[in-house]
Amino acid sequence: MISVIIPHLNQPEGLEHCLASLDAQTLDPGLFEVIVVDNGSRALPVEVIARHPNARLLQESRPGPGPARNRGAAEARGDVFAFIDADCRADPNWLRSIQAALAVSGPGVVLGGDVRIWRSGARLNAIEAYESVFAYRFKLYIEKHGYAGTGNLAAWRSDFHAVGPFDGIEVAEDMEWGRRARAAGLHFRYIPEMVVYHPARGSLEELYVKWDRQILHYRRMAEGEPHWRLRWTGRALLVLASPIAAAFTVLASDRISGLSARWRAIAVMTAVRSHRAATMLSLLRGERAMAWNR
Repeated sequence: MISVIIPHLNQPEGLEHCLASLDAQTLDPGLFEVIVVDNGSRALPVEVIARHPNARLLQESRPGPGPARNRGAAEARGDVFAFIDADCRADPNWLRSIQAALAVSGPGVVLGGDVRIWRSGARLNAIEAYESVFAYRFKLYIEKHGYAGTGNLAAWRSDFHAVGPFDGIEVAEDMEWGRRARAAGLHFRYIPEMVVYHPARGSLEELYVKWDRQILHYRRMAEGEPHWRLRWTGRALLVLASPIAAAFTVLASDRISGLSARWRAIAVMTAVRSHRAATMLSLLRGERAMAWNR
């Protein structure tokens, strides 16, 4: 049995789409359960849950998707934990792909899948084009950096508990949990058939907020390194110069098609990386206040 665990915060419309995609799974409904853990929403998504009989609702007061996932894992009945975010939609074969991959791999392996941008129409807008190329690069995360994002992750129950719970909102919980998982002897495996769709951000401002949070996580990790300020400055300058090489990544990508979409993606990528570099340099003077859980 698979326990699908979904952290939720003020996203009832997204949660409705997520649960509908789980209702449409090709896996027998008797082989999985769905646990939604609300993390302090202005209004509990009671009506949304009521429309989906296979789902149940829990609450977690400690802020952050990590603690919410931990609460779901503590209450789950399944042999396998599958994690997805409330604003995502699962491909109809998502759970069947998890079941098949874990049956072959056995214990000791953590799965991460492909996360694609959900398209709002036939023509990609600039943000959708950019995120189709650069967002949620789970294959890169797994094969180069040794961790999988928690928006599309599955593990045996016994392996999850061997590693321990996700950390709080102050850290990048997917990276931190991945580090502990590797230290515990687990291996990460990329499963391209394990597909989840995520909506693109709605504006450049939303992209900036996402990167501001991520950069603050990186800064806290970097402070333990020798000569971290010098290294940090060097990384910021590399980010500032990176659009030149990254433009070729956009032009060669099979995630988007057409020159118009590629030029739009390049424009957004250049703006985002300029913002990232400026934010990194500003953090040399100290941390800034951050609204973590909004």
